[in-house]
Amino acid sequence: MSAYIRVLPLLLALCAASPAAAEITVLSARTIHTMETAQPHAQAMAFDDAGRILAVGTTAEVGQRFPDARTLDLGDATVVPGLIDAHAHVGGLGMAMLTADLVGARDKAGIVRRLREFERDLPAGAWLIGRGWDQNRWPEKQFPTAADLDAAFPERPVWLERVDGHAGWANSAALAAVTRDLAGDWQPEGGLIVRDAAGQPTGVFIDAAMNLVEQARPPLDEATAERALVLGMQAAVEHGLTGVHDAGIDLAELQRYRHLADRDALPLRITAMASGDGDALDALCRDGLYRHPSGRLQMRTVKVYADGALGSRGAALLADYSDDPGNRGLMLTPPDGLREVARKARGCGVQVATHAIGDRGNHEVLEAYLDAFGDRPRGDHRWRIEHAQVVAVDELSRLAELGVIASMQPTHATSDMPWAEDRVGPRRIVGAYAWRQLRDSGARLALGSDFPVESVDPRLGLYAAATRSDADGLPQGGWRPEEKLTAFEALRGFTLDAAYAGFAETEVGSLAVGKRADFVVLAEDPLAIPPEKLRDLTVLSTWVDGRPVYENN
Repeated sequence: MSAYIRVLPLLLALCAASPAAAEITVLSARTIHTMETAQPHAQAMAFDDAGRILAVGTTAEVGQRFPDARTLDLGDATVVPGLIDAHAHVGGLGMAMLTADLVGARDKAGIVRRLREFERDLPAGAWLIGRGWDQNRWPEKQFPTAADLDAAFPERPVWLERVDGHAGWANSAALAAVTRDLAGDWQPEGGLIVRDAAGQPTGVFIDAAMNLVEQARPPLDEATAERALVLGMQAAVEHGLTGVHDAGIDLAELQRYRHLADRDALPLRITAMASGDGDALDALCRDGLYRHPSGRLQMRTVKVYADGALGSRGAALLADYSDDPGNRGLMLTPPDGLREVARKARGCGVQVATHAIGDRGNHEVLEAYLDAFGDRPRGDHRWRIEHAQVVAVDELSRLAELGVIASMQPTHATSDMPWAEDRVGPRRIVGAYAWRQLRDSGARLALGSDFPVESVDPRLGLYAAATRSDADGLPQGGWRPEEKLTAFEALRGFTLDAAYAGFAETEVGSLAVGKRADFVVLAEDPLAIPPEKLRDLTVLSTWVDGRPVYENN
């Protein structure tokens, strides 16, 4: 067992079984939701020490087949397949846990208070890093400036990522560390430096412009980078996740994962995506698709950014922002660039997953995919659009027509609903966060969270998908309730459909003979309680390969 995984009472109980019965475990519970059409419900399953499921059925049936097996009776608990987050950032979550947490701050004064508290433990001269600010939560709903930070931090460089990771806020000390002259009217490709009337940077950098400040920061040391992965993975299993699709990493990050996998220190399955047309994609094209011998780490996908984010008005739109005339957002990768990387990936047999938020971003991705597919648009490519947040209504059906997976995050809708229609207006909002329309058109939905942009907790995603309401149950009946999913559809999006999006549906995503024994034990039945209670499900334990990697004590 990994040094990062707790020694658990359940595991100790299993190890206490007689040596002769140590090869097979029969687990029973009130309800097992298999997510298998042929056998959707069961009360028991057997799995071997290698973590393979041997049988699924009634307690009597499975017990009779394996009379000498060790037994584990979970009583009134419910078992579901291991939950898979189809789009997240593990290292980003770990780093967020190591930096100042600004999520939920209601004004700039609250930001400064949190930063001052976090600064107490920082050595002199170190950069003060934080993440999670969102100007949409503030009374003025306007971007901040360097001056808002300078009085509290006149000498220490401060750099704060917006909650969506698509904008950054620097103080004057951080701006002074940037080597390039930031004044004038020039803009980096795929980014925006927010400037005042005199052409001076205000302190906010959007999308690709953020690199100007990022490159001025001291580099992250290797031990901290690995610790961030460990912290992120531990948080994931504590919330019932047995798999994560890590949406965009470089070759160095893949190597960190490899080192952890070599030490048996991956408590869950990581489906990594190469970050853009860089070193990791080159390695996939040169060496072939990657899979670690443990079965807990693979890379066969490239993640590309088409546009920015809606909250920072960087999402690329076909017409002006309704609340910002003259602004149509940013294409982070121009259309020709999208086509180029799509063709390259297809030639290498690599899956493409493209971040697209605005209706223009989504349109350009579909056009690039169609170009790359050529005369075989419906092959088993499983290419994906990550987020697919605002799609032109007349293009919603194109995902199903092209066999493109909609990789969506339910909590984005409930976070964005207070201001999303302000951005795009009453007509375009009809194609926004359109889970029901996409699913009914025949598109497959792989669900996730985009943590740390949203919470790592998949229960919040299940709740948001089935209610389209916030934590207080507002608005009553849900925001644009016609787009709700059922609890079953939401659970499928976090299990079997997420597994399919990662080419892993023969191994995980449901509980069936021959598959891996990845599952979550819940105190309540998510398919038998009101959808309003999904966010309050109790995770009792999380299992990967037939071994508990987390138990709620």
